[in-house]
Amino acid sequence: MNKEYTAILKQSGDWWIGWIEEIPGVNCQERTREELIESLRLTLKEALEFNRQDAISAVGSGYIEEIIAV
Repeated sequence: MNKEYTAILKQSGDWWIGWIEEIPGVNCQERTREELIESLRLTLKEALEFNRQDAISAVGSGYIEEIIAV
């Protein structure tokens, strides 16, 4: 399943800063735009996996998974 997210990018002085619009807390700062995009991609992957594991830990056993499209 291919998922897409929106990166908000801004150059501030010598730095590039960015956020993932759909996921609070996913933000990065790098020297180049390309480095920023790669850092956002990695941080987003880590955040999604962490959130997934956190939800599974919280629910315990006896759960079902349901795909929800919006």
